[in-house]
Amino acid sequence: MPISSNELVALALEISGMERLPDDSCVLVPGESMTRVMFGIDIGTSELQLAKTLGCDGVIAHHPTGGSATRHFANVLTRQIDFMVAHGVPLEAARTAAQPLISRSIMGGHSANADHVPSVARLLGMPLMNMHLPLDELGRQIMVQTVEDHVTGLDHAPHVQDAIDALMTLPEYQQADTQIMVPVGAVDEPLGKLAIVHGAGTNGGARIAQAFFDHGVGTVLYIHCAGDEVSRLRESEATGNLIVTGHISSDLIGINRYITAIEERGVEVVRMSGL
Repeated sequence: MPISSNELVALALEISGMERLPDDSCVLVPGESMTRVMFGIDIGTSELQLAKTLGCDGVIAHHPTGGSATRHFANVLTRQIDFMVAHGVPLEAARTAAQPLISRSIMGGHSANADHVPSVARLLGMPLMNMHLPLDELGRQIMVQTVEDHVTGLDHAPHVQDAIDALMTLPEYQQADTQIMVPVGAVDEPLGKLAIVHGAGTNGGARIAQAFFDHGVGTVLYIHCAGDEVSRLRESEATGNLIVTGHISSDLIGINRYITAIEERGVEVVRMSGL
């Protein structure tokens, strides 16, 4: 049966347990009776035209593709602070660690042409939305539960490899083009307290990882991390482990569950751009 943009939003909030749509997700061009939607991790103007050519009557992006989700993306980065505090980092230390990341995002929002892709969608008459944080939050919940269930049953204190073994039970990692890495620390090091930092806009880089390490977290998990940030952590002689699971495969954990829920409503989903 047809689905509307509002129903797609409600569905994402329901499966992620979120109460409201976060600032990195939005409906750019609303749709009321969609039966065949294109879904991609990244959507631009050419993908909108492709959707029209393929007979789709709506498009869903994962990453922000304009509008308020681009302008106000910095607001979701405060979840980095929430995660740090939840893992024992003092509030002021967490704010200090996250502030450069948040400031860069605020300034980036001033330079973005946030109406570029939405304007094309309007001209094509193509409903368009993006759904980012709710799906990442769902993915984070699954990752946390998967690791907890695995390490709880071990007959020894868990090591980093045990967390990786747990994650490798998820089909998204089994089928990934990338491999889970430990660029800082080692797989045979004690896992210690684990912080899975996904569903906070982006990764926190070296400063936030170091804040975790400095306050009792033994292992930080990012889904991606730039090479220069890894180098900074190594040069700081960080006393902790960094697991990097892979951007697209990790995003797919939440996305795949959302697509299944959409298809269960009788809506056809055309997968592309990483799906």
